[in-house]
Amino acid sequence: MKIVNKWFALCVVLTAPLLYVIDIFIINIAIPTIKTNLHATDGEIQLVIASYLLGSACFLVTGGRAGDFLGKKRVFFWGMLAFTVTSCICGLCQNATQLNVARFFQGVSSAFMVTQSIALIQVLFTESKERAVAIGWYGITLSIAAIIGQVLGGYLAETHFVIEGWRLIFFINLPVGIFSLLAIHFYLTETPTLEKVKFDYQGALYLTIGLACIIYALTEGRDNGFPWWFYTLTFLSIVFLASFIVIQQRKLKRKQDPLIDISLFKLKDFKIGLFAVLFHFMLHTAYLLIVAVYLQSGLGISALACGMYFIPHAILFMISSVFAGKLLPRYGKRILQLGLSIILVSFVLQMIFFSHRDIPFISMLLIGLYGLGNGLVLPFLLNVVLDHIEEKDAGAASGIFSTFQQTASALGISIIGGIFYSILEHEYFKNNYLFALQAGLSVGIFFLIIVWCMLSKLPYSYKPEKVDLHQLD
Repeated sequence: MKIVNKWFALCVVLTAPLLYVIDIFIINIAIPTIKTNLHATDGEIQLVIASYLLGSACFLVTGGRAGDFLGKKRVFFWGMLAFTVTSCICGLCQNATQLNVARFFQGVSSAFMVTQSIALIQVLFTESKERAVAIGWYGITLSIAAIIGQVLGGYLAETHFVIEGWRLIFFINLPVGIFSLLAIHFYLTETPTLEKVKFDYQGALYLTIGLACIIYALTEGRDNGFPWWFYTLTFLSIVFLASFIVIQQRKLKRKQDPLIDISLFKLKDFKIGLFAVLFHFMLHTAYLLIVAVYLQSGLGISALACGMYFIPHAILFMISSVFAGKLLPRYGKRILQLGLSIILVSFVLQMIFFSHRDIPFISMLLIGLYGLGNGLVLPFLLNVVLDHIEEKDAGAASGIFSTFQQTASALGISIIGGIFYSILEHEYFKNNYLFALQAGLSVGIFFLIIVWCMLSKLPYSYKPEKVDLHQLD
């Protein structure tokens, strides 16, 4: 891949996670305002988040693989263009149903651009130490995006210009998207493509249907009382996903071209890393939602004040991710386990000190402590999963990683968010936001322990050697 400067190319590549994370944080902060303006139900407002995750998760493997076949620059460009357009469509929606449909397609487009950003980091930085630094900047980008999203989400949600302020949270993607499209066009060159290889349309179809069935069932089933279609969709998901695995194994044995090289799952670190990603992103995404709802609906603070409460979180996340990027090659998984310990302390202290009245200093301090710990963990789970992956498998591996990440986020909203909202709706705990938050944090602590156990099974540190998957056969 020929480029003028790989570090400048990294800046261009990082516009994808920048936009992606801005969109998550803006929505989380603005959820109560959107619910009021669109007269949405609890189920519909959860779907504003979940539909985005659903669209993204269903197409991440396909999006990652598309870059291998069509060229990572091309797929990155068209994914960014689609994301920018669908963001504007979200801003024009007139009711919750329209917004949820638009958010689904916004998620689909994000699947194609985010997977290319991860794969391009793999291609640009082949040396272990440089890649750790690049992923450190990936973490910094996430924190900068979080700050922008939190402040803008709170400010725009309470601001009224020519149009309603909450609509501007989607239109804010337009200038960044245009800048990114120009930079991709002029400053990135195309990567090699897989020639004489057929794209696995059958596998892509089975995987998409299977993921769509299970994620929709889990996100919407509880709110509708687990009706008959919940069980039907769950059964169909098992059938399609099982069929997908069989199809991939059959194509691999016949030396055809599967959507996913199943041999990737023979790598122990890869499998363990994926399970760590699953449980960490479940607790992370759900935590951001339930804390924002607790602060605004439970304590009655404004959307703008809620955004300000998260600024220490984002700043400490940025600082810790910078230091972790430098220390990871030397101390390995111990850095991530330290981060998990800090998060655990933060959750326990929140369960003790959060109350029915607002104490700004306590809230900002403990949410900030979570950010400090998470900066040592979240950006570097990518390192854990992809560290030993060959460049030729970067697209498929990044697609699998992102699929687990997005599926986990949707599951977190469904499981922890579902517990949170169920408690609020329970007759005995009606509108007891503090108890609902404590219950959600308790589940989060359980997930933290699982992530710790997964990491304990990994090597002490990471090495630059790559593994030839065919040697594992």
